[in-house]
Amino acid sequence: MITLSEKRIKELEKNFSGKKIAVIGDMMLDGYFWGDVKRISPEAPVPVLEVEEEFFRFGGAANVALNISTLGGIPVPVGIIGYDNYGTIFTSLLNEFKIMDDGIVIDESRPTTTKTRVIADNQHVVRIDKESKDYIKESTEKKLFKFIENQINELDGIILQDYNKGVLTESLIKNVIDLANKSKKLITVDPKFENFYCYKNATVFKPNRKEAEAKLGAKIFTAEEISIAGKKLMEQLKAKYLLLTLGEEGIAIFENGKPVERMETKARKVADVSGAGDTVISTLTIAMAAGADILEACYLANYAGGLVCEEVGIVPIEQKKLFETVLKEHR
Repeated sequence: MITLSEKRIKELEKNFSGKKIAVIGDMMLDGYFWGDVKRISPEAPVPVLEVEEEFFRFGGAANVALNISTLGGIPVPVGIIGYDNYGTIFTSLLNEFKIMDDGIVIDESRPTTTKTRVIADNQHVVRIDKESKDYIKESTEKKLFKFIENQINELDGIILQDYNKGVLTESLIKNVIDLANKSKKLITVDPKFENFYCYKNATVFKPNRKEAEAKLGAKIFTAEEISIAGKKLMEQLKAKYLLLTLGEEGIAIFENGKPVERMETKARKVADVSGAGDTVISTLTIAMAAGADILEACYLANYAGGLVCEEVGIVPIEQKKLFETVLKEHR
């Protein structure tokens, strides 16, 4: 079990500031329509939602970038949006949060990935997804990689955030990891199902239990099964570290030649797990960029993931709240 001194906690907090982290992956918008249903439509036997509130938030890799920002770092989002109304909203949110848009490519052939939730009388009624899951064009991929090449010397780390929406192609993944390793840059991965085994030689590979079970073709419940799964994935992916996130059971940390480490979840009351994975990869990456070792970084990321699970909806983790909570529990 890891413990951090108060001095070390404050040192890491200070070092978070100004760390420049590129987030490459599927940029998304989360839309919400809230209202009441008081009647049935005369056009069809369906309820009529009288909208009282409409708003949009970052989702996907964009939420990871926002977490980097609220943790005190400088996010560099790299991905695509469409030439559409949702793309305009996405750009306005970047401006609102003062996040650079230099790495965002507008692709007129694709929509801005948007998930719109309709909530009536506090009941989630339907979700409307607008997206393309096709891989991006080669010309678009080249633009994204060229941008990363030009930025690499200024970066403190890179996050590859995959939701299988087509931005992270096999060749882009390989080229970015090779570039990061050649440039001696930290690179962390939050994978999804399709490209799972393409992410070889990353600094940190962070699958969740469901993803690992699907790829290994086996259930992962017991401590022994967790240990076997982690070791198999380490062999296949050749990552320096592997983090297997286990929901309410916390995380398992693997490093070659060392016994598996376990950390229990820090969520005191789970209200909503949405966005917790985004928060964990964000906190982990900026912590390692700030000089934390893998256990220190996991310790902070575990706290951060627990804190956002206590909130309803997808909300970023604030640096001040994270470190105040860690210090409070430490004392």
